[in-house]
Amino acid sequence: MPVRRVYATPEQLTTWLGAPAPEGTERLLARASEDVDAALLTACYATDADGDPTEPAVVAALRDAVCAQVEWQIATGDDGTGAMATWDTVSIGPVSLSGRRSGPPAASGVDLAPRAHRALRRAGLLPGVIW
Repeated sequence: MPVRRVYATPEQLTTWLGAPAPEGTERLLARASEDVDAALLTACYATDADGDPTEPAVVAALRDAVCAQVEWQIATGDDGTGAMATWDTVSIGPVSLSGRRSGPPAASGVDLAPRAHRALRRAGLLPGVIW
C-alpha cells in the first residue's frame, strides 16, 4: 500500500486560515494532500529515503497548496469528497439530487483550488514534465 503523506499540520492550517481549524481537520488535510499528490503526478523534486520532499521551497509549496485546498473546500462547502463539484443541490431524505454541475475536469482529474495551483506553479512543480 502506498504511503499517504499529509503535507500540512492542523497548526499550520490554523495559521493559514487565521482562525481555529474546523472539526475533522486531520481528514480534510489528508484529502487535500491526496488532491495535491494527484496534481503532482509528473512533478520532479528531491526526496529523502522515505519519499518526503527535502527542498524547503518544495516543502513550503506543498504545505501552502494543501492549506489553500482546505480553505477552498471550506469556502465552497465541500467536505473533500468531491460531491459539491458534481451537484448544485443534494438532499438526503427523501433523496433529491438536482442540477449536475458541468465544467472541464482538471487534467489531473482533481479540482485544485486556484491558490493551491498557484503555490505549486510558483515552486516549479506544475506543470510537471517527465524527461
